[in-house]
Amino acid sequence: MANLVHRLIDNYRDLMDNKSDPRVKDWPLMSSPLPTFLICAGFVYTVKVLGPKLMENRKPFQLKKVLIVYNFIQVLFSSWLFYECIQSGWFTFYSFRCQPVDYSTSPIAMRMARGCWWYYISKFTEFLDTIFFVLRKKFDHISTLHVTHHAVMPMSVWFGVKFTPGGHSTFFGLLNTFVHIIMYTYYMFAAMGPQFQKYLWWKKYLTALQMIQFVLVMIHAFQLLFIECNYPQAFVWWIGLHAVMFYFLFADFYKQAYLKKAKVAAEKRKADTVQEEVKKSVAAQDGAERTAFPAEKQIDLKNRKKGDGKSSPIVRPFFNGFVNICQMDHALLYEEDPSLAKEKSYVKST
Repeated sequence: MANLVHRLIDNYRDLMDNKSDPRVKDWPLMSSPLPTFLICAGFVYTVKVLGPKLMENRKPFQLKKVLIVYNFIQVLFSSWLFYECIQSGWFTFYSFRCQPVDYSTSPIAMRMARGCWWYYISKFTEFLDTIFFVLRKKFDHISTLHVTHHAVMPMSVWFGVKFTPGGHSTFFGLLNTFVHIIMYTYYMFAAMGPQFQKYLWWKKYLTALQMIQFVLVMIHAFQLLFIECNYPQAFVWWIGLHAVMFYFLFADFYKQAYLKKAKVAAEKRKADTVQEEVKKSVAAQDGAERTAFPAEKQIDLKNRKKGDGKSSPIVRPFFNGFVNICQMDHALLYEEDPSLAKEKSYVKST
């Protein structure tokens, strides 16, 4: 067991000292992956446990101006990184099909290596996205996707800078910085207040753009599995599988956030339409009944339902006829003329 541990330690040292890029060995945070790992672990603990606990009995901070400034700085930072990717090789002499790493100390190779290191640093500045959510008590925004994405990226980029600071894998950084220019521009305008909301209808397309980014990275990375290229295949799998993982995470988020909401909204509109049609049908039937019965008859029917004692014009003639017949029968019973019976009744009453 002891020999196995010693062998693992020796292999690790050999990997870090002899297999890595010597140009970045003495750069900040590049000597070992441990500091990066501890920072990422501390970030996860802060935003998932410590932060919510500290904010539990506090009011959310109002960070409007801070968010505007922060997002503006991120737009500038991402724009500069995108520019460095272009000037260091992409869209100039880099090949989209196969691009080995230039480990020389030439100005252009060192420029790309430094750009990769600054891209790595940018993954730490993005932690503030989540920390601001905690301070504003937007805990529903701190999703598994959000935390996983921000916690994994620094470790992933660290290995890229340590072993391959340039070449084929920097295509991911090129796309990612471009997406972040658009993303942080959106966040900056969103932080400015409700008056800008009408201009931010394209929010859902940000997630779609992220998904397109990962598809392009997958295609660009996995193509090296089928052609000869002087580029480490371990990093082909590393970058490609990261793109696959994040693609499905973002696709699930897109489905939950937009497709299901759209389906629920469509079903609600359908239910509202059916309800409106029912109301129209009932109103049409009521109108037909009012046309079939004159107003006097409707009033009489209502009065009869109320029990006010008034008879319907339809029933009244039959009732009066029945009374006359009864009076005639009474006169015949006493062998009198009906007119005499009325006269006697008058005399008797006087």
